[in-house]
Amino acid sequence: MSKTVLITGGSSGLGKSIGEYLTEKGYQVYGTSRSPEKYKNTAFPIVKLDVTDPESIQNCVQELLEKTQRIDILINNAGVGITGPMEEIPMREMKNNFETNVFGPIGMINAVLPTMRSQQTGLIINMTSIAGYMGLPFRGVYSASKGALELITEAYRMELKPFKVHMTNIAPGDFATNIASGRYHAPLQQNSPYHNSYGATLALMDNHVDDGKDPKILAQVVYQIIQTKHPKIHYKVGAFLQKFSIVLKRILPDHWFERLLMSFYKL
Repeated sequence: MSKTVLITGGSSGLGKSIGEYLTEKGYQVYGTSRSPEKYKNTAFPIVKLDVTDPESIQNCVQELLEKTQRIDILINNAGVGITGPMEEIPMREMKNNFETNVFGPIGMINAVLPTMRSQQTGLIINMTSIAGYMGLPFRGVYSASKGALELITEAYRMELKPFKVHMTNIAPGDFATNIASGRYHAPLQQNSPYHNSYGATLALMDNHVDDGKDPKILAQVVYQIIQTKHPKIHYKVGAFLQKFSIVLKRILPDHWFERLLMSFYKL
């Protein structure tokens, strides 16, 4: 019997690539979207879900269980980007980002755990980001939300050991997706003290996404993890320099690493 995979945010970007690849490999894949009616001709079914709404989470999981009677793998992929000077990002936008990137995955995890416990098997993969390992200029809120999910993954893993439910996270670097168009941008204001530095960093970030790797590479990593009996705690997937930046942060004095980041972002 093929395993059932639920991918949040599976209608586009990385989630869509992962879903298509796993479908080709014989998995029973379901993606999600807040507006599934927009996606008629997809390689796998799209179920209605808003990860910021607890009722929507419960309805999504219940609908899937009625169709499949089990959930073997949850991939918490739904997430949103956010950029801007920490001083100028509206507080409501910071909270909205954490609702989607942190509390949404927690809600999904808690909704599938009773089923996975009863099955005595299950795998949960949380999609974070290499940005979650460091506070990046004008991406501080995004870095913080993805870093929070990294640590939450570590805590869940230890708590779930007795139930034979595995959890891991994948931290991608830049991949060629539509994430830049969907992220919240604090307005670039002419009278802002950050106008020049923020504007230059925005252009740099968009270029990185445009030059990003093929999403299929990430899909292949997900497939390999699913095939692994004992997944690692953390996986990093991206360009060498992006992954190496995590090593540099670990071994360099803080102010040296800060200088490197500021030089990279031309600050």
